Amino acid sequence: MNRFPSRLAIAMLAGFLALPAAAADSIAKVNGVSIPAERAEAMLAEQRAQGAPDGEQLKNAVREELVRREVLSQQASSKGLAKKADVQAQMEMAKQAILIRAYLQEFVKNNPVTDAEVQTEYDAIKSRMGDKEYKPRHVLVETENEAKAIIAKLQSGTPFEEVAKESRDPGSKDRGGELGWSNPAMYVKPFSDAMVALEKGQYTATPVKSDFGYHVIQLDDMRTTQAPPFDEVKAQLQQRLQQQKVEKHVLELRAKAKVE
Repeated sequence: MNRFPSRLAIAMLAGFLALPAAAADSIAKVNGVSIPAERAEAMLAEQRAQGAPDGEQLKNAVREELVRREVLSQQASSKGLAKKADVQAQMEMAKQAILIRAYLQEFVKNNPVTDAEVQTEYDAIKSRMGDKEYKPRHVLVETENEAKAIIAKLQSGTPFEEVAKESRDPGSKDRGGELGWSNPAMYVKPFSDAMVALEKGQYTATPVKSDFGYHVIQLDDMRTTQAPPFDEVKAQLQQRLQQQKVEKHVLELRAKAKVE
């Protein structure tokens, strides 16, 4: 009788060994307690997501980490720490956080941001930016008379950088009143309306009142708006829109919840 296994038997055995590990499989035993393979897979997936290179070195490191955790966990339990109220509360919060993360991951998977939604958002932002950017500087004071005095100094030849030292705006007074390049939508309406009406190098002949006080504005320069290419900002817009979807969903769930 031929005692050697047939080729078919060898193939069947190889196929069986190639099957994924069963739920009861463990990667190690610590003082008789098994560490489930699923726990290692979860940690491996987390490490890979953070950019760790896959391979035996990573698997060995994960196994060692789980062994150490099990050792410490057993030691903590032997001291009765798992029965302490504050520890139990923290464990429940950790469990809740994991469930929430899993739920939100599933929500994002089932409610992805479409390319059309990203394009619409890009077009809307581009439209709000307008076709021109402006580079103004200003002096902000409390009263209209103070603003008129600033204008009088400018008319007498005092440089704008000098009068800017009297500004109440701490972010620009030490830079000669400079506000940098921006589109009109970045400013309150009275300010932007006065700014876009100026010619390059011109300053406002009358004080400009806003909720912040009175401004004297000078326009240093203007240029055609250079919006970043769609492909360059697509990922950023997609992430922002996805966050908005998640936040909206959470608010909807909160509104439906019965809280007593």
